[in-house]
Amino acid sequence: MNAERGNAPQRLTGQDLIRLKKYLADTLLRALEIEGVEASMRSTFVTQNIGRAFESTQLSLPEDLKKDIFRQVLNDLLGYGPLQPLLDDPDISEIMVNGPKKVFIEKKGRLIKSEIAFDDDDHVLRIIERIILPLGRHIDFDSPTVDARLPDGSRVNAVVRPVSIDGPSITIRKFHKDKLGVDDLINFGSITAHMAEFLGACVKARFNILISGGTGSGKTTLLNVVSGFIPESERIITIEDAAELQLQQDHVMRMETKPPNADGLNAVTIRDLVRNSLRMRPDRIVVGEVRGGEALDMLQAMNTGHDGSLTTVHANSPRDAISRLETLVLMAGMELPLKVVRQQISSAIDLIIQQTRLKDGNRKVTAITEVAGMEGDVVVLTDIFKFNQTGVTEDGTVLGELKPTGIRPLFTPRLEAAGYKLGPEIFMGGRSPDPPTRR
Repeated sequence: MNAERGNAPQRLTGQDLIRLKKYLADTLLRALEIEGVEASMRSTFVTQNIGRAFESTQLSLPEDLKKDIFRQVLNDLLGYGPLQPLLDDPDISEIMVNGPKKVFIEKKGRLIKSEIAFDDDDHVLRIIERIILPLGRHIDFDSPTVDARLPDGSRVNAVVRPVSIDGPSITIRKFHKDKLGVDDLINFGSITAHMAEFLGACVKARFNILISGGTGSGKTTLLNVVSGFIPESERIITIEDAAELQLQQDHVMRMETKPPNADGLNAVTIRDLVRNSLRMRPDRIVVGEVRGGEALDMLQAMNTGHDGSLTTVHANSPRDAISRLETLVLMAGMELPLKVVRQQISSAIDLIIQQTRLKDGNRKVTAITEVAGMEGDVVVLTDIFKFNQTGVTEDGTVLGELKPTGIRPLFTPRLEAAGYKLGPEIFMGGRSPDPPTRR
């Protein structure tokens, strides 16, 4: 390791440290294989034997450096290497590795460059392998991208060369262990109490709801919260690419897509699962996100008796969400006239909730919009609630107010027929609401 041996503390170069950590990790891994240590005992075995492995190097290092090396090796073998302290920090919501020396985090809504670094590209690749190996997935030159999730539910995307030019990349959307409720969103200022009451009535009245928003805007979190209004007595089928939803109800059937095997065969797509869910006696179908031809199957389900369905889509405004749905429906391969597609959308979707990540990092519902039917060839949208930005403070905080537009939705009779009569203060503004009255 290019270091003098003896009793006096020695100085190691950066490459020496990398080689030392690799030597300790390889020694312990061989010992694990030789001893046939069970998975449940790996942590105890590695912790007890790392000191012995270090003694075999006959190196004398300062105690604080030795402890730091041990910690890094233990993280590599038992956790996720340099990422482990970031995963353990509850204030970090996203981790982005753009190569071994560029690790960024999102903390309390702001992007920050972390001091954490990997040794080299191989070090990043080892952590990627540690993440995907238990899931039976692989990544290599021919299959340079992979989606996975950590045992705690955090969503992981990894990209390697030749697609990732500057070295292996990892993006982790952390899973929040604490389930957020509607009161949390009100306290955060993401929605108002009136908006929450309105959304609760719409979900219970079995309206079909589309949550629209950009990447990292909080669509899944909002979907979790909104789905909390679904009554316990109903059977819910959830469909996702990577399971993230944390529905609170007891009768939930969760399904997740399956990637193709090494031969590119036997994949199970969102579209396959949406079609299959119709044969599973669902009261509600919740699709984590529509991003392809499954949009057509979802709309047809909504139009054929599966009311109260929920899904999300990537779009920056309610109008963009309609355009995005049109594109996704056409991806199904059906040669439908655009007007027919729009009629499908306008008759299936009742409400669009626009979720936005503002420039200061805060996440808000910036619009709740009724899909009010068709006028000619155009889908009519009516904003019921809207966020009006009024300015930005010196520290970058966005100022504004969530307010009703003063327009009562056309589907109000449907709400009342379902037993929910909302007072005029919901749509005109006023005092905080009492619980919705049920006739």
